[in-house]
Amino acid sequence: MTNFERFYITWYSRAIYFAREYVLSESDAENIVQDVFLHLYEHCDRLDAYTNLTAYLFTSIKNKCLDYLRKRVNEQEAVAEMQSEFDMTLRMKYDSLEILNTNFPDETDIEERLEQALQKLPERCRSIFVMNKLEGKKQQQIASELQISINTVESQMAIAYKKLREELKDCLPLLLFLFTLP
Repeated sequence: MTNFERFYITWYSRAIYFAREYVLSESDAENIVQDVFLHLYEHCDRLDAYTNLTAYLFTSIKNKCLDYLRKRVNEQEAVAEMQSEFDMTLRMKYDSLEILNTNFPDETDIEERLEQALQKLPERCRSIFVMNKLEGKKQQQIASELQISINTVESQMAIAYKKLREELKDCLPLLLFLFTLP
């Protein structure tokens, strides 16, 4: 039996017990300890005679456990962030429906509100929005016709969406529903 085999047999179960105290899962503790022992085996020729193998073993396990726990904490934070974003989106949708004004006398009232909102847009912004959304032209086609860059078309559309959202916030969900139907 080699020195390494004796060392492995002597310390393996203690090492797992040590790792298990921190990572909570038996299988994760075993994986960490196996990785550390494999590393020790592969590099035992590089360790000098004065290296305290027991201290090296437990320091390595400690560092692997820290890496594992750091990764788990980051995963949990990412999950919490996604949940927070989902909750915020849900809250915005709920609030949007709460303030939705569905008391329009008729369809012409909705059209008037939309027309008033469009008239408040800057001239170039309005014409680009109308060409895209009401005339059905692609952004590249609009850029060619107006001899402007596609980036200008995109930025003008973003401005139009922002201003229309502000102007029509109390009936926006209804407008989205009405104008996206075939």
